[in-house]
Amino acid sequence: MKKSKNMNRGAAILSVIFVLLFFILFGRFFYIQATGTVDGQVLAVKAKEKYEKKRMLEARRGQILDQKGNVFAEDTVTYTLVAVLDEKMTTDPDHPNHVVDPEETAEKLAPILGMKQKEIEAILKKDKFQVEFGEKGRNISFAKKQQIEKLKLPGIGFIRDTKRFYPNGKFASYVIGYAKRDEKTGKTTGQLGIEKSLDKYLQETDGYVIYESDRSGYKLPGSKDKIVTPNNGADVYLTIDQKIQTFLEDALNEAEKQYQPTKMIGIVADPKTGKILAMSQRPSFDPNERDIQNFYNDAVSYRFEPGSTMKIFTLAAAVNEGVYNGNEKYKSGMYKVKGASPIYDHNNVGWGTITFDEAVQRSSNVGFAILAHKKIGLERFYQYLNRFGFLEKTGIDLPNEENSKLNYKWERDKISTAFGQASAFTPIQLVQAATAIANDGKMMKPYVIDKIVDPDTNRVLKKTEPSVEGEPITKETAAKTLDILETVVTSEHGTGKPFQIPGYHIAGKTGTAQIAGEGGRYLTGRENYVFSFLGMAPKENPELIVYIAVQQPKLKPTETGSAPVSMIFKSVMKNSLEYLKIEPTTAAAKEEKNVENEKEVGVSLPEYKGQQVQQAVQELEKQQIQPIVLGGGATVTSQYPSATSRVIQREKVFLLTDGAVKMPNISGWSLRDVMKLCSIMELELKYEGSGYVNAQNIKPGTEIRKGDQLTIKLKKPK
Repeated sequence: MKKSKNMNRGAAILSVIFVLLFFILFGRFFYIQATGTVDGQVLAVKAKEKYEKKRMLEARRGQILDQKGNVFAEDTVTYTLVAVLDEKMTTDPDHPNHVVDPEETAEKLAPILGMKQKEIEAILKKDKFQVEFGEKGRNISFAKKQQIEKLKLPGIGFIRDTKRFYPNGKFASYVIGYAKRDEKTGKTTGQLGIEKSLDKYLQETDGYVIYESDRSGYKLPGSKDKIVTPNNGADVYLTIDQKIQTFLEDALNEAEKQYQPTKMIGIVADPKTGKILAMSQRPSFDPNERDIQNFYNDAVSYRFEPGSTMKIFTLAAAVNEGVYNGNEKYKSGMYKVKGASPIYDHNNVGWGTITFDEAVQRSSNVGFAILAHKKIGLERFYQYLNRFGFLEKTGIDLPNEENSKLNYKWERDKISTAFGQASAFTPIQLVQAATAIANDGKMMKPYVIDKIVDPDTNRVLKKTEPSVEGEPITKETAAKTLDILETVVTSEHGTGKPFQIPGYHIAGKTGTAQIAGEGGRYLTGRENYVFSFLGMAPKENPELIVYIAVQQPKLKPTETGSAPVSMIFKSVMKNSLEYLKIEPTTAAAKEEKNVENEKEVGVSLPEYKGQQVQQAVQELEKQQIQPIVLGGGATVTSQYPSATSRVIQREKVFLLTDGAVKMPNISGWSLRDVMKLCSIMELELKYEGSGYVNAQNIKPGTEIRKGDQLTIKLKKPK
């Protein structure tokens, strides 16, 4: 009986407990259903987190291209090498998924990565789940990835990645700049040049897709996907022409090798539009390596006393004011300035009594001091400095442009500015001013960004149009100034004689600028100058302006400062004119036969068009020039370089004939020779690297036609 009572009491207690639990659970359930939350966590959100997956859709940073679409900067696929060290990752000892033998692995990886074996061993013996190999293990190419994979090393794998790649290496580097990836954020941002100044256009935004999945992460049928499309960065097209830029880079490389100057600057511009077709400097850098010595684009950021190239604008001002008489004579040698030291000609003694035309040809400081001081007037000359844009930045669409430094307080400084001393200007200011001389008096604003395009829609986001910045002189003044400047190159006394190009009339002016040393004193010695030339061609209707400056070259005892400058200028101007299909004038060709008296290296090519191929080949081989015959015809239909062009021994001359043309084996050819082939055949050229050809996409013997794309890889010889 007692036992029965105890059992009833226990059952009652249990019933109460169950009832309480029921009400608690029911209340909890009701609360969850009503509020949709548990411990402050929204259940719908937690369910989404568990069953919804998010996958990144990668966007690419915008490309930087030349005016014809040749790529200068792009995103490319790379790989990061990783090693799994945790033994738990191996479930089958016969097929290990971790690094089993650190010593053997290090031995095999060391020569491929360019690392020391002990260094790799130390990395592989760390107490970590997974390790990387630092800088040497990042940005690995597909070819190197394949090379490592063939070793079949346990625990060694790769993470796919992208990096910013510059296929041409040291090429317009200070214009293009470079972009760098932040290892923490994974974001690539511009650090220099166009990459930095247009980062907001080039920058990409990754997209993503959200989908419903099962517990294993597989997408469920009927999943309502949410897609945010990636936004690729905009493509930036420059005014730079890849071929003209190549001519400039090659010429600077040769001069650097031969003369080892401390600095060189080169600019090629279209005077009718202000487009910058090429711009470079030395020292330069490879944006892939970022071996940078100087973080400024000297063409726009380096101001210096320009020397006698400034006389171009003093001459134009005098002509425009109607005070220039080329036949008028004056006494050269020295010009006295009240209360200041005298002004001397560059030879200190002058040439006696000479005409003002001869003053231009001989580059007489005294002659230009008289023009500015006595003829134009210093206050009026100041107005011309303003009209030619020398008092302000040009506003070119490149970062870190420097302004001029005008010393125009003391009378001697005012006079000295007229012949390129006392005041300092940038190369781009000189080029902008020169467009007025070469463009019928209209001064064009220089620019380097042609257009910015959305790659997904092809919509032009921004387009630069040519802009006239002023008309400092008349059309008649511009023409007369060009005529006078031509005599600097052609006359017996002209300082520009080394700048003659057979078949073309060149107008321009040499410059020899002093360099300020410590304490503000000018350096002495025949090499301690900035030697330069500002030239325009063809003189009759200038299509190009080329400015070259070379600072402190190492000269031979028999050489003058014009040697390295003319070497660069003539190569760039001649090749560019031929590339633009600007034919030499007959009159100029006849006149330039006198160049042989200058003992210029090379021979002038005759006209081979219409000749028998066999005869043309024999003539070229006699002069130790290498003929490249294209096509199977018997008669020459075209040639490159053109008639009257000067070529040196072993240089390639291309002879085009009738019939199908087959691709030659161009292995070992220079980039310049490949460009000649592409010019005569009208092929589209794309190339990677520098040096000489070691791979081509069109196999030798394959028929080629106008418009075909030739892609080559260049490699420097060991």
